[in-house]
Amino acid sequence: MNSKLILGTVQFGLKYGINNTIGKPKKDEVLSLLKVAYNSGIRVLDTAEAYGNAHQLIGNYHKKQDDFKFKIITKFPHHIKHNLIKSKVLEYLDLMFVKNLDVMMFHSFDSFKTNYNALKTLNELKSEGLINNIGVSVYTNTQLESLLNEDLITVVQLPFNLLDNFNVRGDLINKLKGKGKKIHTRSAFLQGLFFKKITDNLSIVQALKPHLSILNQITKKEACSMEELALSYCIKQSNIDNVIIGVDSRSQLSANIKAAAYEINEETLKCVNKISVENLGLLNPSLWK
Repeated sequence: MNSKLILGTVQFGLKYGINNTIGKPKKDEVLSLLKVAYNSGIRVLDTAEAYGNAHQLIGNYHKKQDDFKFKIITKFPHHIKHNLIKSKVLEYLDLMFVKNLDVMMFHSFDSFKTNYNALKTLNELKSEGLINNIGVSVYTNTQLESLLNEDLITVVQLPFNLLDNFNVRGDLINKLKGKGKKIHTRSAFLQGLFFKKITDNLSIVQALKPHLSILNQITKKEACSMEELALSYCIKQSNIDNVIIGVDSRSQLSANIKAAAYEINEETLKCVNKISVENLGLLNPSLWK
């Protein structure tokens, strides 16, 4: 299952996540963390220019581990100028010490629409072997639907988890796969929300309390951890190619890798699929207050 995991790197350069109490890991911790990830079978990193100094940290690792390099997915800034695209790609390759990028991604659907003409340049870079795939990171089903007929977009990254689940995304994921696109999912732990106690006074916890209570009941019934349930649910989906996880320590990475070995059963899968959050805005961390 580890080969299905992608290691997200936003925590390398920014303090990120509702449960992050330690901030950014130190440089040596990042290098050690990347070694553990590679040795555990993870071969792809998800990063972005917007993630602080994450590019440089990946480059520092690759300098010292030339025979153990990761495939790289990275994202342009939201407001990229068309004439800077090729120079940006070359800059990323240089910073991260790789020969090509597995996916060059628009950081948002709005960025994709604003810079739609960039597709031609990106396709040329693909022909040159500098990038392997062109992708878009999205939030909503409306955005997903808009990508169905975009043939040059070969990778779609979207939120998917125990609440933002197959009931919400399933039909469109199946349609996108039918178009030959690769599906990468993020937010498996909903930025750590699943690990909050339902007695927490945080407004988003209280808003989702009925649904979080159901998840807690499932973990008790199945005698599994929330981490195991959340990761296994995403990994089990046959039409999801890769699942992005974000960590801020080696211990957290090791726990994720161990949890990924758990196999959710079909009955539990169906129970999770029945969970329906009426207000989908509650599942978008960028809207949390």
